[in-house]
Amino acid sequence: MTAAPATALESLDERAALNKEKRLLDSLRALDSLFIAFSGGADSAYLAWAAHRAIGERSIAITAISPSFSRHDRAEAEKFIAATGIRHEFIDTTEFENPEYVANNADRCYHCKNELFERMDVLARSRNTQAIAYGINADDTRDFRPGHRAAHEHHVLAPLLDAALTKAEIRWLSQRAGLATWDRPASACLSSRVPYGTVVTPEIMDKIDRAEAALRALGFRQFRVRAHGELARIEIAKDELARGLEPAVSARISEGVKAAGFKFVTLDLEGYRQGSLNSLLKLT
Repeated sequence: MTAAPATALESLDERAALNKEKRLLDSLRALDSLFIAFSGGADSAYLAWAAHRAIGERSIAITAISPSFSRHDRAEAEKFIAATGIRHEFIDTTEFENPEYVANNADRCYHCKNELFERMDVLARSRNTQAIAYGINADDTRDFRPGHRAAHEHHVLAPLLDAALTKAEIRWLSQRAGLATWDRPASACLSSRVPYGTVVTPEIMDKIDRAEAALRALGFRQFRVRAHGELARIEIAKDELARGLEPAVSARISEGVKAAGFKFVTLDLEGYRQGSLNSLLKLT
């Protein structure tokens, strides 16, 4: 895990975190049945674990499969489910058939989440499942995330947010629960690597997926391959960036990323920034 989350955990108020977890579990126990939108990241994994602890087999983690969900993320989700025994299902989503999603405007995430929650709504009605929940936390409200609007429109519950749990608290509580996801690097769908206004396609997703697999194979943990046409702009966490700049390592990065289909490769000297492409938006 990178230095910033580690520092956040060291200064964490453990009693407050435990009180919030109790509040979370109490709210989940009040539900008869629940679907959890599960990507395999730290937040949705902790929520799936909490729901399983609260209501057992009456909760099911649901993972959407589409070209924007990386092979690595699918493998990590499967690994987590196998380790915890949580009930789980994969469903297919077809956001790439929606021109408004493919256009990749600033509201792309809304159309993705709208597709996901529509599919989950249909499944919930067919199973008489009481509610659907997703893993937004108290820190997520500080960033531009149009997917939250879709969640609101579909009446999707936000148990972590309702309990006021922060990312650092979720990581600490996950570590305390023995969840392997406690220090998992931040993740997002592959479409988030493409600048707004540039059309997203399954082919671009595959190219990014293979490029990031090459970086992962070199031992990097927190990074993004941002696709700017034929150019791959690589962001690597600042505590790993020095290694990436070593001539021998950068040559291997370039080789792996070009093998994935990019013609040009550059390392961003500012390092990894979550949601860096959002800085190009003019939000009012």
